[in-house]
Amino acid sequence: MGSAHLSPGLVQAQNLPTLGDTSREDLSPLAERKLGEQIMSFVRRDPDFMNDAPVSEYLNRLGNKMLESRQDARGETSYNFEFFAVRDPVLNAFAFPGGFIGFHSGLILAAQTESELASVMGHEIGHVSQRHIARMLTSQKNDALIPLAALALAVLAARSSPDAAMAIATGGQGLAIQKQLNFGRDAEREADRVGFQILRESGFDTSGMVSFFGRLQNASRNYNDNLPPYLRSHPLTSERIADIQSRLIDERYRQHADSLEFLLTKARVRVLQDSTIQGLMDASTFFDNQLKSGKLEDQITARYGLAFVAYKRLEFASARKQLEQSRKMLEQSTVYKGMLSYSNMYVDLSIDILIGDKQTAAAVKEAEKGMRDLPLSRGVALQYAEALLADSKEEKAAVFLRDQIVLYRQESQLFHLLAKVYAAQGKQAAQHVALAEAYGIEGNLAAALQQLDIARREKDALYYELSVIDAREREWKEKHKEQLADEKKRR
Repeated sequence: MGSAHLSPGLVQAQNLPTLGDTSREDLSPLAERKLGEQIMSFVRRDPDFMNDAPVSEYLNRLGNKMLESRQDARGETSYNFEFFAVRDPVLNAFAFPGGFIGFHSGLILAAQTESELASVMGHEIGHVSQRHIARMLTSQKNDALIPLAALALAVLAARSSPDAAMAIATGGQGLAIQKQLNFGRDAEREADRVGFQILRESGFDTSGMVSFFGRLQNASRNYNDNLPPYLRSHPLTSERIADIQSRLIDERYRQHADSLEFLLTKARVRVLQDSTIQGLMDASTFFDNQLKSGKLEDQITARYGLAFVAYKRLEFASARKQLEQSRKMLEQSTVYKGMLSYSNMYVDLSIDILIGDKQTAAAVKEAEKGMRDLPLSRGVALQYAEALLADSKEEKAAVFLRDQIVLYRQESQLFHLLAKVYAAQGKQAAQHVALAEAYGIEGNLAAALQQLDIARREKDALYYELSVIDAREREWKEKHKEQLADEKKRR
């Protein structure tokens, strides 16, 4: 597919640390997780990272449901998995070291049923639980030494195009890295086996794996030698499909009804995939056509999608109307009736519309109700803080955010919001300290240290804040020094 465009995040990834000599020793679970976290620190900064709370929460609920179905699903390492989406119409999914699994928006939209999406998720979980990535990093004993930093950069680039690894690497390392990125047939069969078992145990229709992979195989015939990324990094053969089909012979057919969250996630992803003027027009046309369907569930989804499109266009009155119509239809559904109070999709969009329309007091009330109905939703909790800030209740927002930080210390968005609150209160030193904490969590130590320097020079810096600045500066300077030393060794 030729060379790939490198986003700023990919370019910065060249500063990733070398975590070990893969030609001499196995990659430990700790090093594998560290590598995954380093890669994710750059993925999260990439403009194509889909930082949408409802979509992320759905993917993680689905993933954790599957993981909980089998005690051994997390593998020998018992990683805490993280599932996320990226904005890319190309059909692909991928696993990073340490339990990070990503889905292209194109693949989510291509899944015709929730069981199909779950089948891909189960397959990727299989790769992680069987430590296929770690095995690949240590199996090529005769290849030239590949620093893990170089591999991390290649994996990031391969997210959109596996051939991008070849463009990034130079000399003999290019071939070695490409060999590391592509799963072999044995690994694919093993991931199929594990994924199939997880799919079955978690109550999904196991034929979803055959239908989705079968459609992929049929689609590949139109690509000739230029296969889609998913098929290039996950070689799909007739033998694999036949093996999955043979597993279905002894399976009792189990119909799985698509969840409301799956349908609404697809609607959100369709809008988020392309929020340009043309993209919103295309999404609106799709939802208008979907309204003509005789199925009530399609009409519920279409109204929700049109509400999201209207919100993106800043047409808040229209957005409210479409969302209310979707809600009314939902209560008429025999399948999804009563699900409204359990769906953060509706709460999230409703709060966003109210804040956008400057109905801030109503937004606060909606968020308060949302937190009561959905106490585990991190997205709704963050929206509550945003609603308080929009309603000029800065002190209440600050107290809430500080309480949340005690519970969720590694959630950088809490610090970003707290920085906004302090800015509104005119607390400049505190604002920059909060921003420094956010950047530190995200792995951007240079920016974190810069914010500490600004905070120290602010006239309103208190003794406590200066103490925090000194402590964080010592910690981050040491880490940053290690990063620079690693970079110097690679030159």
